[in-house]
Amino acid sequence: MALRLIQVTARAGFVDTLKAIAESDPVIDHRIAAGDDETCTVSMLVGPEDRQALLDTVQSIFDAETHWRIVVLPVEATMPSPEDSPDQKERLARAAITQTREELYNDVARGAALDQTFVLLVALSTVVASVGMIAGNVAVIIGGMVIAPLLGPNLAMTLAAALGDRWLMARAIATNVAGIGLAVVLGALIGLSVPIDPDSAELLLRTDVGPAGAVLALAAGAAAALSITSGVASALVGVMVAVALLPPAAAAGLMLGAQQWPLALGAALLLAVNVVCVNLAGQLVFLARGIKPRTWLERVSARQSVRVSVMVWVVSLALLSAVMYLRTL
Repeated sequence: MALRLIQVTARAGFVDTLKAIAESDPVIDHRIAAGDDETCTVSMLVGPEDRQALLDTVQSIFDAETHWRIVVLPVEATMPSPEDSPDQKERLARAAITQTREELYNDVARGAALDQTFVLLVALSTVVASVGMIAGNVAVIIGGMVIAPLLGPNLAMTLAAALGDRWLMARAIATNVAGIGLAVVLGALIGLSVPIDPDSAELLLRTDVGPAGAVLALAAGAAAALSITSGVASALVGVMVAVALLPPAAAAGLMLGAQQWPLALGAALLLAVNVVCVNLAGQLVFLARGIKPRTWLERVSARQSVRVSVMVWVVSLALLSAVMYLRTL
């Protein structure tokens, strides 16, 4: 049902304005609690369809303020259920986007953090995927795909472009480059240390790409963006397996270590196609879903950011498609 409890704490002078907002149609229920003589807290129970508009309205009244805070809390259950009301039941059924811009940003920004956990997960998933490809064990390779965190920074790049957030974009690019670079380097070290059979079926699968691979990556990127905007996080596991960002990076490293230059180039091409397609498809989904900043000035900047981003990914995909075609000649 994706209900949220929005708690707004501000100066007591805003209580009447907040009460008027809380008594509007999108709010299912509300409570007003007085703090000390200078503050008040208004709690509003809201469904998914109107939550973003409500948050934008509340934030707009605090543009010139400094002492205020909005907290968005998930609601596991509430009695009586809002679905008991026909109007609310219809409103909840219409909701396609169950995550607000702020919730999306919070979830996605965590995936772009270049911290110790990210580095360890990349290292461990590279080792697991490399061992799986060398041994020809599909189950082990899938395990490496699932624990690989490389989808996070790519989704962050997509959301950063949609919001025109340069800081998040820079952070996501740095994390993406670091993660892919680490996977390639570790793969190369493994390739130098362990005998590699370049004719291994599982390795060869990650050293070539065709139109079907590009279509798969586009579909996976769109599914990733849809899953986070609708709050279905479990679908991301399937996306991680489908788009396979880490195995091509590990395969490129393995082939570099084994001095198989054409195969290493093929794995790098597959990786590049996957990254481009994930970002392009995710960008288009965010655009279709209306993910954009709150203020007019930020929206102007974001529109330019989206145009540049889509153009870059489309041109990149066209160039990679030309390379794929030339490799077939």
